[in-house]
Amino acid sequence: MEYSLAFWCCFYASGVIGTLLVYGVLQERLMTMPYGGELFKVSTYLVFCNRVVNCAYASTMIAINQEDVGNKAPLWKYMIISLSNVAATTCQYEALKYVSFPVQMLGKSFKMMPVMIWGIIISGKSYGRLDWGIAACVTFGVTEFLMTGNISAPVEQGNSLIGLLLLVAFLACDGLTSTMQEKLFKEHKTTKFNQMLYVNGCSAGTSLIALLASGNLSSCIAFTFAHAEFSRDVMILSASAAASQYFIYAQVLEFGALVFAATMNVRQVVSIIVSCIQYHHVISWLQMCGLFLVFAALFYKSYLGLKQSQKQKDEQKPLVGDIGKAEKV
Repeated sequence: MEYSLAFWCCFYASGVIGTLLVYGVLQERLMTMPYGGELFKVSTYLVFCNRVVNCAYASTMIAINQEDVGNKAPLWKYMIISLSNVAATTCQYEALKYVSFPVQMLGKSFKMMPVMIWGIIISGKSYGRLDWGIAACVTFGVTEFLMTGNISAPVEQGNSLIGLLLLVAFLACDGLTSTMQEKLFKEHKTTKFNQMLYVNGCSAGTSLIALLASGNLSSCIAFTFAHAEFSRDVMILSASAAASQYFIYAQVLEFGALVFAATMNVRQVVSIIVSCIQYHHVISWLQMCGLFLVFAALFYKSYLGLKQSQKQKDEQKPLVGDIGKAEKV
């Protein structure tokens, strides 16, 4: 039984890391490398493609699970999540024009602080000194990484300060997205696929409107048909993003959010290493120290969470002697 659980845990973790690794590598490829000598610049189009595929995935899972397709929460609440999600993803893509992928990936670790702040403002949560201490270590490690080495993108397109500002915007919007999603799960009992369908549907509509308003839709379609390699990369990017949802939800369902958090920490380390090898990013020794501090703090947080979770499970298990007494009575 234990071997079976270990196998499925490793299987789901490998799926999460593998699909998101492909997603990260292609994300950097699409936004920083030219196709036929021409750079693709419209990140909203990539958001639109991803959301359409995610809608198809969510619809398929709803049909398989025979869930009610109706919205479980007011549409305006889905729209709030959708708008913050589109803004976050767009900033994430745009940032890659100005800063390297390791910087973007490390910046995601920094979102602990925005999530905690949004949690206090929206849900009235409170956090202990250990939580703030870990968040401070992560913040210090990220700051050290940014200040002690080169952080610009492989294809320099402007001041890297713009990229950092885009990452700040991404963190703020992404923190709001996750906080609102959690609020919907609790207040309206939405299923994961119901929320995925409506949020991604709203996001697809929002990004399509943005493409039409900016007049970029026709040029994006023309670019797609003109460059077969670009079309292939976009399809694989969208498919890997959708496939990651299966592994993420399966792991969270079977093993809990803490195991998933630990998996995502591993994914960040692996993604940074692969990106450095693939795109020849140079990281200084001081930046390596910053990386170590960030991920040491994150892994320690995951370890404490897993330890606490196991302790709670053990406390809930009845003693053998108590079971015998209860049966005799």
